[in-house]
Amino acid sequence: MMKESGILFGAPMVMAILREENPKRMTRRGAAFKPLAEGLNLGFTGLVANEVRPGWWVLSSRGAGGCWEERTEQLRCPYGQIGDRLYVREAWRSEAGLDALSGSEMADRCIDAGYRLPWAPIQYEADGDRRDWQHVGTPPHDGPPRPGRYRHARFMPRWASRILLEIVRVRVERLQAISEVDAIAEGIGKTSSGLWSTYGQRSSDGTPSARASFHALWDSINGPADWAKNPWVWVVEFKPVTASQEGHDAHH
Repeated sequence: MMKESGILFGAPMVMAILREENPKRMTRRGAAFKPLAEGLNLGFTGLVANEVRPGWWVLSSRGAGGCWEERTEQLRCPYGQIGDRLYVREAWRSEAGLDALSGSEMADRCIDAGYRLPWAPIQYEADGDRRDWQHVGTPPHDGPPRPGRYRHARFMPRWASRILLEIVRVRVERLQAISEVDAIAEGIGKTSSGLWSTYGQRSSDGTPSARASFHALWDSINGPADWAKNPWVWVVEFKPVTASQEGHDAHH
């Protein structure tokens, strides 16, 4: 059965998902494998990630007899499996008159007022795009509606999300194993000179290497120490779900 869950993205990655040229179509997130034996070094180069049953992964290495032996507890990807969906949670604002309400309180008021589904005027922080503002006025209704307080992505409810993704592949690998092709699919951006961005992490903002650009992007989010550790990561590939597909599925 299809599962739907939220996933957080910052403004640059939201824009990367939405753009037409080299759109973001995968994401890497840390995979918290737990060793079966105390003191096992998960940085050991002999470890290999295997899917031991549908959706469950383990890190293994060859034992003394040459057979593969599991070295960690089995772990399931928390973001879902093939066919599951992810709704993007991003920074947002509502109308200033609703600043005292949380997303769930807005939803409750809608249902209490007789609406079938919750709604509210939404302004997305990444690009300023607005939804459902046309019939909203700000008391005392002497001017256009005003955007209210900043709301962090973690507080975006499902009904306010504008981007729905479907998982098409899940795998596990080390962070530094990323290829040039995958780095581009991660949604890295370009500079005005046409080079890949280094996100303020290098002396010059531009590199011909997509992989080096992703390295810089990762450092800007997680700090340089994390890349050096070369952690195991979930590689979640996805495709956008169109409004027509979403509407069709809602009626079946």
